[in-house]
Amino acid sequence: MTTSFHRSAIRLAAVLGLLLLALTPAAKAQLNWEGQTGAFATPFAYVASSESGKIGHPEIGFHYLHGGDVLGDDYQFSVTVGLFKLSELGFTRSDSSFGSSPITGLFQGGYDTFHGKLNIIPENFHGKNWIPAISVGFAARFEEERVARAPFAANLDSPLAGRSTNNADFYVVGTKTISQIKHLPIVLSAGYKHTNASIMGIAGNAPDYADLAFGAAAFVITAPAKTSVIVGAEAVQEPHYLEGLYVSGVGGPTIPTTLVYFVRVVPNKLPFNVDVGVGQIAGKITPGIEDVLPAVDLKAREQVAVGLSYRF
Repeated sequence: MTTSFHRSAIRLAAVLGLLLLALTPAAKAQLNWEGQTGAFATPFAYVASSESGKIGHPEIGFHYLHGGDVLGDDYQFSVTVGLFKLSELGFTRSDSSFGSSPITGLFQGGYDTFHGKLNIIPENFHGKNWIPAISVGFAARFEEERVARAPFAANLDSPLAGRSTNNADFYVVGTKTISQIKHLPIVLSAGYKHTNASIMGIAGNAPDYADLAFGAAAFVITAPAKTSVIVGAEAVQEPHYLEGLYVSGVGGPTIPTTLVYFVRVVPNKLPFNVDVGVGQIAGKITPGIEDVLPAVDLKAREQVAVGLSYRF
């Protein structure tokens, strides 16, 4: 995409920011990269706000990742709604723009994500304050054309080039807020997912489904004006290989665990939050052969991302 798209995205974020200050305060939104209630990259077991037997107010989110010279930039536009105080459903549109690397075309192209989550055990169930919230959920991505399936991959003779596909996560997650430490609540979250997506679809598909873990830990600080500042870190295991670049019995480019360090600012009595994260995504995914074959380096080890979410 062109520089004009970058400018449009910045203008949209600015307009959303002004709207957040002007609209009537409501409950807090806590949307992650894919529009789920969660940290920055991982889902929590909590769900979007709603009352028992009713549909909640919609929550919207915008996220931006500066992926670097190879991955380019990614933009996420999300809407999520809570249902009956026990579930949430949402939709996210993903778009991208080019980096400066000759292979950046492998990581371009938009796709759609539908996600849902059902809380099966509420936090502190039956008055027992040691019980975490536990939920099951999914994220299904459609019309993916990245890496071996990107139209650009035709230049590399990929037989999958230009052929769109889908991928999905199916997960269970438990989250607990520990409030016994005065003035320093701690949030712990851990989950397990069955997925065939690489880096939440940013790097397209894996060759097959894999069973992987993810987790997050954060603490909450009360800042001036009763603003809550949440500081945390996340880890997400990734499928080892990329679709179309893996040879059975031989291997292929290897994707490491994704690490994210984030800060979330939640103003008091205002219905929005602002997130800033630094992602350790991937560097050299092939070692290369000296004087014969250069290493493939995604150059995405310290990538900055920002997010903005609001509840009507």
